[in-house]
Amino acid sequence: MPHRLLIATRNRHKTGELAALLGPAFQVEDLTAHPDLPEVEETGATFAENAALKAVAASRHFGSELLVLADDSGLEVDALDGAPGVRSARYSGEGATDRKNLELLLTRMQGIPHRAARFRCVIALARGGELAASFEGACEGRIIEEPRGCDGFGYDPVFVPEGYTRTFAELPGEVKNALSHRGRAMTLALAWLRER
Repeated sequence: MPHRLLIATRNRHKTGELAALLGPAFQVEDLTAHPDLPEVEETGATFAENAALKAVAASRHFGSELLVLADDSGLEVDALDGAPGVRSARYSGEGATDRKNLELLLTRMQGIPHRAARFRCVIALARGGELAASFEGACEGRIIEEPRGCDGFGYDPVFVPEGYTRTFAELPGEVKNALSHRGRAMTLALAWLRER
């Protein structure tokens, strides 16, 4: 019997990616199945703080019956002093979209030769309003000048992971999941879950 797990997101891309990483041992649902739950404002200064805020807030609505997983992740660009960072999803301001965020990033990177960057992810697990554990993963790479590829989401079309020539949006899903910041954090989370 699969373990029931709530992913504290309404982002279907993120749910799909996390469900694939979790595998068949988990029956995954997300916040789209619970439209009555309020949005959690991401007021944390770090990915860890935001992941914990989301996991703990959602878990309060389910008591100890359901384990809740939340992640916060984003892109950190060295030449931009770590931006977009925790503001990755809202980088272009009010009404931000993946496209607007990507365009702003590429505009700010014009003429900058040093293009090192990383995706960072923190996964938090909570039950009954209490943080149970959190795990961090990162994937080093670089930002290219033009988007490439049609898979993935967010900044995937301009991020080339270290040791590769294709962007996250060009790589097959199973390769991306094995390399990605989210995949690395989930590997640690899965090891913790299996011990319980």
